[in-house]
Amino acid sequence: MDDVVYQCEGISASDAKFLHRIEQGMAIVADISRSDVLLYCLLNSNQAVVVAHAAPHSIHSIYLHQVLGNRVTQREEPYIFRSLLKNRQARGDLGLIADRAPIVQEVLPVRDSKGRVIAALSFETNLLEHERHRRRSKAFQDAVRQLWKMLYRGELFRSNILSPFGEHDGILVLDAQQRVTYASGIAASLYRRLGHLETLVGRRLSSLSPADSHLVQQAIEDGCCAEKETKERSRVWVRKALVLLSHETYLFSIRRLLGVMDREPRLIGVLLLVHDATEARRKERELEVKSAIIREIHHRVKNNLQVVAALLRIQGRRSVHKETRRALQEAVQRIFSVAIVHEFLSEADARIINIRELTQRIITQTQQGILGPSQHIQLRLEGPNLYLPAQQATTCALIINELIQNAVEHAFDQVSRGTITIQLSEKDNIVEIYIVDDGQGLPAGFNIDEAESLGLQIVRTLVQDDLEGEFQLRNGKGTKALIRFSRQPLGGETRWNEQE
Repeated sequence: MDDVVYQCEGISASDAKFLHRIEQGMAIVADISRSDVLLYCLLNSNQAVVVAHAAPHSIHSIYLHQVLGNRVTQREEPYIFRSLLKNRQARGDLGLIADRAPIVQEVLPVRDSKGRVIAALSFETNLLEHERHRRRSKAFQDAVRQLWKMLYRGELFRSNILSPFGEHDGILVLDAQQRVTYASGIAASLYRRLGHLETLVGRRLSSLSPADSHLVQQAIEDGCCAEKETKERSRVWVRKALVLLSHETYLFSIRRLLGVMDREPRLIGVLLLVHDATEARRKERELEVKSAIIREIHHRVKNNLQVVAALLRIQGRRSVHKETRRALQEAVQRIFSVAIVHEFLSEADARIINIRELTQRIITQTQQGILGPSQHIQLRLEGPNLYLPAQQATTCALIINELIQNAVEHAFDQVSRGTITIQLSEKDNIVEIYIVDDGQGLPAGFNIDEAESLGLQIVRTLVQDDLEGEFQLRNGKGTKALIRFSRQPLGGETRWNEQE
């Protein structure tokens, strides 16, 4: 919100803070009212902008694309400007905007503590859902209307802690005495699982469930939203309580006429939302068990690979032929590079690996396993954390290991000092890995496609077939190898951003 709201006309820091409080309550209100909720502010006298948008989880959003930051004119959104410029509620038909479905819009002005309009809240839903809402109980309609008022007054405290309200969740409306005045069909079905077969309307909440009564009482005492997960009858229940407060009682109106301003809101009811989370929690437990098993498998594979590498290393030490020892040493390093990947997978998220940390371990292994006491070769790692799917990370580990070994073996066979630098970078999901040395460079007439080196053949095959990328090897102040490929998606861009 902040990036947009400070562009708006006449919005102070305190106004922005108040609008942010409203934004926090928009998600749960959108879910309960089964409508998109948008918050508009004036950019100037001719334009308004969407500074916040909450799409419902209980029904499909009417918007197919991102609307945050969208600018509108008075001709495009007359009801928005009626609220913003004339301090009036507005209601009407938006026409056909989503899949050619008619949309109904209701707009409420948002005022600061001095009564000045600083924004407008727009509640938008399709015509079919609007007609369904009109046919629901008056108790439910009144509760939703009161929820809207609390939203534009910024009174839905701690609503940001609430989990979403979905289409398969139940809802109860309680009066100030905690008597049920409305129960949705889904709520009635959920309570039947708890043994309440009779109608719920008219019953006191204390007769239904102690957990319900305790949560509602807590929400009333604290004056804010509350949520709790409990287990009853071998099922897991998630309950949410939203206290309904009003400034518009009859007594309040009389006191206002007499000039006595009473700002203390009065309790008029509670919305109780009920969700059966049994199946979701069961799947979470199954996933945790499977993840633990997979991590244990990776741990055992790593151990087995290390045993194989140790046996090959012993065999290499006993060999009298230099070429045999070198071949076995190369095999040991390849096995260790794969073992390092399995070590990562046994420790953390089995889907993604930080290739920078992986490369650092390969460097450490190279320093301990390949470089002799007379070789003063420095290995440097540059670049940010870079996360890849496990399959791509495994391939990169093998490639980096091969190119480091190749540099140690060929770039510095006539000198004992030098530097090998591994550079990691990523832009627009294109990953680039450079392995650069300051050694003697490539021989004259070198052609990578005709190279007989097993290591380079492995690298070329892995880059082309596994990564579907590009491999270059050229002279500079030594030799410069480049691997470029596209990072595979995993859980969307948000998933990568969370890691980075």
